[in-house]
Amino acid sequence: MDEARARELLGVAGLTGRAELLALGENAVFAVGDGLVVKVGRSAELLPRAERELGIAGWLAEADVPAVRAAEPEPRVAEGHPVTVWHRLPAAARPAGAGDLAELLRVVHALPVPPFELPARDLLGGVERWLRLAGDAIDPADAAYLRARRDAFAAEAAALVPQLPPGPIHGDALPRNVHVGPEGPVLVDLETFSADFREHDLVVMTLSRDRYGLPPAEYDAFVAGYGWDVRDWPGCAVLRGARETASCAWVAQHAPSNPAALAEFGRRVASLREGATEVRWHAF
Repeated sequence: MDEARARELLGVAGLTGRAELLALGENAVFAVGDGLVVKVGRSAELLPRAERELGIAGWLAEADVPAVRAAEPEPRVAEGHPVTVWHRLPAAARPAGAGDLAELLRVVHALPVPPFELPARDLLGGVERWLRLAGDAIDPADAAYLRARRDAFAAEAAALVPQLPPGPIHGDALPRNVHVGPEGPVLVDLETFSADFREHDLVVMTLSRDRYGLPPAEYDAFVAGYGWDVRDWPGCAVLRGARETASCAWVAQHAPSNPAALAEFGRRVASLREGATEVRWHAF
């Protein structure tokens, strides 16, 4: 789904008028109307996830957790694509830091399970869909390699024993998913909320440090704010490897229409094949 197609779907959903594209990834995200943000799902497969995300937003609001708030409780559907409507956050007071993320994760990790079922963190579940969307743009041998790597890490992850008590997690815990407004930091992008090992939310930051150039001082601030370093847990390398696999496949879906994505996919898959853990990946 490109920007033009996403704009068509906005109209089908009854959202007409000026729309400013904010992001184009799993969803096309637009600022529309007076203080609203709309997310258009890339495919009909994302409808159940969109419904769950809105339920999570309502649950977090009831628990008074600082998070983005839904403007409509149910998704609209445009030719099968989910379209969700949200209140737009005020302008950022400053960039979010690792310490802000740690503060919010401590709040989330203290929550009991909600009155509805949260899925397990299916970290590797999107790999097949992303590779399918990549199609002939990527080398079939690379796709086969990632599928085999996915299967191996899925088996290893199933045998892990957590150190922290399992429960609600954000699922994609990065500073980019925190917005610091006038009243402080709030969580955004709730679609990966799950009930699983709390360690999932912490391993993300180790990968940011080692692959994406997060300064060591920022990682140390995250550890200090949360109160524990997940690298001390024996299962850290397994969850990290699974996330690397998923992150590599995620980029592949953009390869057919974006040469920069194809180049980044090549960089990532080559570093995995070679075991080159020092190769820097670029956020996409």
